[in-house]
Amino acid sequence: MNEPVWNRFLTERDKQVFAAGGFGARQGYGKRPAVLVVDVNYFFCGDRREPILESVKRWRASCGEEAWDGVAAIRKLLSAARGRGLPVFYTTGSRRADNWDAGSWAWKNVRTGEKPRTEGSGLDGNTIVREIAPQPEDIVIAKHKPSAFFGTPLQSFLVQLGADSLIVSGTTTSGCVRASVVDAFSCNYRVAVVEEGCFDRSEASHALSLCDMHAKYADVVKLEEALSFVQSLPEGLFDGAKPVPY
Repeated sequence: MNEPVWNRFLTERDKQVFAAGGFGARQGYGKRPAVLVVDVNYFFCGDRREPILESVKRWRASCGEEAWDGVAAIRKLLSAARGRGLPVFYTTGSRRADNWDAGSWAWKNVRTGEKPRTEGSGLDGNTIVREIAPQPEDIVIAKHKPSAFFGTPLQSFLVQLGADSLIVSGTTTSGCVRASVVDAFSCNYRVAVVEEGCFDRSEASHALSLCDMHAKYADVVKLEEALSFVQSLPEGLFDGAKPVPY
């Protein structure tokens, strides 16, 4: 079995402490999972596959080539989830044209004033990338802060659907994914984080955030395992929970 991606960043002391403290126990999946895709938009992916230091010249928050590896994994996850009729939620950012609602985002980055788009492409950075574009039955939630739960209706939708768990992917692993996972944990949802479906601009932050989530808040799982789990679920699990159209 492959070593966890975070092992190379841990000291021997770290590994011993985690083992002695009992961290990283497997919690398992829920019975009624929804899928959450966090912020996989052009702002974080760029408009094409290219090395990160090239991409950030135009898209300051880009995660470079790793983003497009993540998109490929997420596409497989979404295909399996839709095949079983699981609810799919996306998040993406929301910002006024005058940047008035930037709030605390303006405090920690000197390029915050740049609009999340490029003149060359004309793409709005908050648009979810075409390769995994939301389908009509999916729910897209606009958010202002890192967590998918903070100030959004996400939890109310999960309550309506009777979902007891989340399968999470997206970006950045150390930022919005982690914040969303911690809030899901705080709401007593079981959470599985798909390793290959998450990405970050920092290799170390990506790995160590997965480590922290797996230690305390979620199960970090491989894509193939997540696909096998989804495919094992009965079809039509949420048929009776979805709202009737007007």
